[in-house]
Amino acid sequence: MTLHIESHGQGPSLALVHGWAMHGGLFMPLVERLADRYTLHLVDLPGHGHSRDSTLPLSPEALSDELVARVPDAVWLGWSLGGQFALRVALDHPEAVRGVVMVASSPRFVSGEDWPHGVGPDLFRDFGAALRRDFRGTLEGFLALESLGSATAQEDLRNLKGHAFERGEPAERVLQEGLLLLDRVDLREELTRLKAPSLWISGRRDRLVPAGAMPAAAKLAHAARSVVIANAGHAPFLSATAQVADAIDQFVQALPPVPGDNKRLAG
Repeated sequence: MTLHIESHGQGPSLALVHGWAMHGGLFMPLVERLADRYTLHLVDLPGHGHSRDSTLPLSPEALSDELVARVPDAVWLGWSLGGQFALRVALDHPEAVRGVVMVASSPRFVSGEDWPHGVGPDLFRDFGAALRRDFRGTLEGFLALESLGSATAQEDLRNLKGHAFERGEPAERVLQEGLLLLDRVDLREELTRLKAPSLWISGRRDRLVPAGAMPAAAKLAHAARSVVIANAGHAPFLSATAQVADAIDQFVQALPPVPGDNKRLAG
């Protein structure tokens, strides 16, 4: 079974990849803001949402060819874990990726001696063990962690809980695979070879990806800049939708147009 990718709007392509245990439908607030200017392609990763029955591995390396074949000449946006897939597509297929937008994502999620901008080394392993004991309770605990710190934390949590499982619960297999990715990934060295321009959007109150991670990552990449949203947490596209949409729009409008693309709109 191939990946489920649904498209909305018109104009230059913007592909959006969700975070751990979520699905593409969480991006509908951005769709509502941007669909008059862009074609937004919402990806459901294997085991998630409408791709729940896909047997493909939850692996950026394994999926990059299919993703770029399905959505060529796009700007790729990745939220949280989804950022690893957006970066992988851009690193593997620089000729087919116009730009990268990282939202509350990082080249390395776990802190280390030379990287203070992450969570403790046991967090994702503890979530993996908890999943085996209490699947639904652990998912809801992760949603609460994602909403912590936001100025609109209660509303964010209601939004996440209300929509997280509307396409069904994700498969436990891919959740464990995703936690391994979050625990082990370190793309800092590869980030220095990223050719596409990149935008790094973070929430200053994020408890999963400390705000310092995004500016630090932007310094490693060519043609990169960061935007820190003061009152947002781990899901700034929910709590600060207008600011995130405006930042994306300004970034994409500054990119060179796709040759032969007559749908590109100004302003």
